Amino acid sequence: MSSSAQSHKSTEVLQESLSTSPSWKIKLLYDGQCPLCMREVSFLKRRDAGRGWVAFVDIADDNYTPEAHGGVDFETAMGRIHAVLPDGTIIKNVEVLRRVYETLGMGWVYAATKLPIIAPVADTLYEIWAQKRLALTGRPSLTTIIAERQKCIDSNGQSRCQQT
Repeated sequence: MSSSAQSHKSTEVLQESLSTSPSWKIKLLYDGQCPLCMREVSFLKRRDAGRGWVAFVDIADDNYTPEAHGGVDFETAMGRIHAVLPDGTIIKNVEVLRRVYETLGMGWVYAATKLPIIAPVADTLYEIWAQKRLALTGRPSLTTIIAERQKCIDSNGQSRCQQT
């Protein structure tokens, strides 16, 4: 990323933190290296249609910082999906998907996950998915991904930290 692009990005974060209320309604933290996650994010971005209701944040980006995203660190975010609400509340798991879809006017997709009988089943299925997603998408273990990222960070960013 060029220094002018970094400066622009820093300015956006600063402006967001200075404003009393962000323009987005939910900030979705996603793994930009996960092919299935990217398919979902692409769909959601099309549904957002440039309105900015959902702020999409790629946790795999070299410039991801927990401080700008509710304090959710890379390892935690890689373990399961998280989102930040405008008031700073952190949500995770199926609740994230439910809220994003509601924000984009498609709440009916996840509406059943609010029902007392279905909610625990949906949460359990998501838990299984979260534990297996890296293997199911042909990626290394979370331990390996974190070690590779740390190695890159320790090398002072001389090479890109993103996984291939």
